[in-house]
Amino acid sequence: MFFEPMNFINNIGYMGIGMLGIFAVIGVIIALTTILNSVTSKDDKQ
Repeated sequence: MFFEPMNFINNIGYMGIGMLGIFAVIGVIIALTTILNSVTSKDDKQ
């Protein structure tokens, strides 16, 4: 097994894309939860 630090530098882009994908999925889940919450909540105004 060899340790090559340059491989870590070369893979930072892939890790960034993965993290961006994770945050995008979390954002979609939060948005859907907020939308469903506002659509199905009972209005106390009436």
